[in-house]
Amino acid sequence: MTLVPAGTTARSPWALEITPESAGWTYCGLRTLNLSGETVTFHTGSSEMLVLPLSGSCLVEAGGERLSLRGRSSVFADVTDFCYLPIDTEVTVTGEGRFALPSALATRRFPVRYGPAEKVPVEIRGAGQASRQVNNFCAPDAFDCDKLVSVEVLTPGGNWSSYPPHKHDTASAHEAVLEEIYYFEGGPGYQRVYGGHEVMAEVSSGDVVLVPRGYHGPSMAPPGYDLYYLNVLAGPAQERSMAFCDDPRHAWIRGTWEQQQVDDRLPFGRV
Repeated sequence: MTLVPAGTTARSPWALEITPESAGWTYCGLRTLNLSGETVTFHTGSSEMLVLPLSGSCLVEAGGERLSLRGRSSVFADVTDFCYLPIDTEVTVTGEGRFALPSALATRRFPVRYGPAEKVPVEIRGAGQASRQVNNFCAPDAFDCDKLVSVEVLTPGGNWSSYPPHKHDTASAHEAVLEEIYYFEGGPGYQRVYGGHEVMAEVSSGDVVLVPRGYHGPSMAPPGYDLYYLNVLAGPAQERSMAFCDDPRHAWIRGTWEQQQVDDRLPFGRV
């Protein structure tokens, strides 16, 4: 199933649980936790993971480390701190709020680490009605791990992101093979996937779109409704990459941005 509506994969303690097996692929996974002061304990197994506050704050205990994540009030309010969890690690999370745990099947073991919000690279991408904000907290050149890549994208109401449409399903010097998860907050918005996998779906908070192959985009935020999505990506290459190939019919759009102003509603919150 490519569109995963909010709540359809809930299984205690997870409000959302997508594994490589349930997605029908090899690497990518995502879980979310809703906590009201309780403690949840789990094992990372063969996946490396992150704990990323969507709202609220938490204490993470893993590998002999105690990491306090101050978090944020919402995904639109601020960039957040986060932490990295290696394979084969027992973890406890205690907190109040909502938390995303992106994951990827991995083989190399890295240490438990804290990612400060202040060190998250924030990029304003595109221009005009294609203006959006990208928080590159676990991009390949921002944070070191084995397979996992994850970024946040915030799109002001009336704008398009994941645009021009692009794909990463063919190995080449200019394109990486990647599975990809879109997890949404805010909205309602609309997500398009085509060229081997067809989706045209309305999405809101808690919804997920899986992209095993094909072009994906645009992600559309209707006027009046800001849209957030968390991207989780992973693939078979030894070196992490987000290399993609634009749909050649729409690649010309990038050349128009030099003549347009960036949307002055960006950035969201403090950066």
